[in-house]
Amino acid sequence: MITAAEITGMYGIIPTPALPGADRLDARNTVDVEETARLVDRLVRDGASGIIAMGTTGECPTLSEDDFDVVVDTVVEAVAGRVPTFVGATGAGGHGTARRLRKVAASGATGALLGLPMWQPLTTDMAVDYYSQASEAFPDLALMVYANARAFRYTFPVEFWQGVSAEAPTVTSAKVSRAPHLERMLEVTGEQINFVPSDMVVHDFAARAPKTTTACWATAAGMGPEPSIALMDALTRGDAEAADKAAAGIAWANEPLAHLFADQEVFALYNTQIEKARIAAAGYCRPGPVRSPYHHLPQEYAAASAACGERWRELRARLAAAGTNDQK
Repeated sequence: MITAAEITGMYGIIPTPALPGADRLDARNTVDVEETARLVDRLVRDGASGIIAMGTTGECPTLSEDDFDVVVDTVVEAVAGRVPTFVGATGAGGHGTARRLRKVAASGATGALLGLPMWQPLTTDMAVDYYSQASEAFPDLALMVYANARAFRYTFPVEFWQGVSAEAPTVTSAKVSRAPHLERMLEVTGEQINFVPSDMVVHDFAARAPKTTTACWATAAGMGPEPSIALMDALTRGDAEAADKAAAGIAWANEPLAHLFADQEVFALYNTQIEKARIAAAGYCRPGPVRSPYHHLPQEYAAASAACGERWRELRARLAAAGTNDQK
């Protein structure tokens, strides 16, 4: 099983490419299998250290069980063991989640990205027990906690991490966005859990916890992974100047969406739509339509997403040109 220390580099979080008509409520067989496999293979070839599938951007909650199975098989087969692969398995309740975890475990994936059931909020005792039971039921599957407070209506306090580290030994990582109590979280878990931040905040995490900040995740990888890889590589080398430059480039590309990222209420309503819109504009892959009922996006947000995608494409071109010049 992959350990916390073995989770390193940039983990690309992918959309789940959809076929035309996937935005209809009665759509079936919505997965663009060919594009999903092509995207995963391209990310690995372009330097992603790991793949995370079926998070929010991957539309995990809106996929039918048939489509879920197709995505699991397609992603794991496309990765072909070249990099660690975590597949989202969150369901509406415990039994539905267990069904998905069985599929992920049987597929040969490295682990599962696992959030909390999405109907009734959980107390800390419930949440710790949930991961404890998942760890006991699937002892050979590494679990990455999907610590999204907004989506799961739970704050993931320090007491939760202390309980999980004691009662769920297969939890070796967590996908986090903000961690105001990071230092305490590391203290109570004994560094058993790798708290993996996004490429937008990894610079801050590295300043606060340089020894344990070994990886980042990026939904932006669906627009092309090079800027996020450059930032993580610079932090790993301890090259402060290069890290500052890489972080500034990412911030510049994301600037058209900065006001939406900052407004947690608005972003929660349009998270998937914004991600797929900017990914489509960047041209690295074809994400296809957003699955029902989340396919609505106000025009002003769509325009901001497109501007972000275009800037990301320009940033990638700059990095490519700089790399070519370095080789001369």
